[in-house]
Amino acid sequence: MKTAQRAVLLIAAALLAAAPAAASEVRIKDIARIQGYSDNQLVGYGLVFGLNSTGDGNQILFTAQAISNMLNAQGIRHDRTDIRTRNTASVMVTATLPPFAKPGSKIDINVAAIGDATSLQGGTLLLTPLRAPNGDVYATAQGPVLVGGFAAGGGGAGVSQNVPTAGTVPAGAIVQREVASNLLARRALTLVLNEYDFTTSSRVADAVNERFGSPIARCRDGAAIDLVVPSAYHGKVIDFISRVEGITVDTDERAVVVINEKTGTVVIGQNVRIATCAIAHGNLTISVSTDYLVSQPAPLTEGETVIVPEQEVTATEDLATGTTGEAVMMMPEGVNIGEIVSALNALGVTPRDVISIIQAMKAQGALKAEIKVL
Repeated sequence: MKTAQRAVLLIAAALLAAAPAAASEVRIKDIARIQGYSDNQLVGYGLVFGLNSTGDGNQILFTAQAISNMLNAQGIRHDRTDIRTRNTASVMVTATLPPFAKPGSKIDINVAAIGDATSLQGGTLLLTPLRAPNGDVYATAQGPVLVGGFAAGGGGAGVSQNVPTAGTVPAGAIVQREVASNLLARRALTLVLNEYDFTTSSRVADAVNERFGSPIARCRDGAAIDLVVPSAYHGKVIDFISRVEGITVDTDERAVVVINEKTGTVVIGQNVRIATCAIAHGNLTISVSTDYLVSQPAPLTEGETVIVPEQEVTATEDLATGTTGEAVMMMPEGVNIGEIVSALNALGVTPRDVISIIQAMKAQGALKAEIKVL
């Protein structure tokens, strides 16, 4: 069996093995969250010092301005025209502040150059305030920058790997301010599904009502379920949320096929079905060959011997008959994931061929599923 065919079969086997689990119950905490308590994005402008002449050039004026401002803040008198920036880079610092993060907690940060610096390797981020969209400072960042790439060169030649102008500082930011929350006083909450689905939303509401023995949950739409905190849990909302998160429900899934044409990856959901259709798949091969002929002048004439290239272009198309020996494969209506992959492997197709066939079936209307292209 070819490696590509084996890869498709392994994908099919994994999905078939997971099919019973997909129909089993999952916890609400794994498919939903409490509305109003989510991650918050922070951003700030900073300077990375200590670079080995890989920082911003002198033409990046805002870097020189930022260095001058920093020196002024430290009480250092200087002449701005003396500032050289090759060992310094202007960067944007970003971080994600998780909900309920307390002052003193540490979070990871990302650092990316915004000038013409060639590398941040070996640099240290100077103390940088991180602000929320409302302008308030919620964290401060500082520390050595870790870069997952490198850049080197000289004399007009150079080599680089990955992106040396971006890096991270693990646990490089300290939370200075807590996001306000009044969770304990809440009398109503809203569950939000990670992926909207009306069937799953209805099942979550039914499961919550069954667990607490009263209609405290009501579906607002395919993604939101409104919850009324029972009187027994007033002042103990955390315990109520904990019990809700532990409830298990049967989730429903839409029929989806995910394809990544760049890598040849195909993932087919268990609910995918197709209508009756016939598939014929061919492999088109284009060959370009060049022969070099020698042209000589006629006897007793003036001239010179030259080499003349002669190109020949041929195109052939061989049907992929696969293991069945048939060029056309009939696909009956309503087949499941295992039968789809088995039929495609019987045609002897590769993962990239599967992508082409799936797209053709969708265009024809035989594929009863949504296609997501990565």
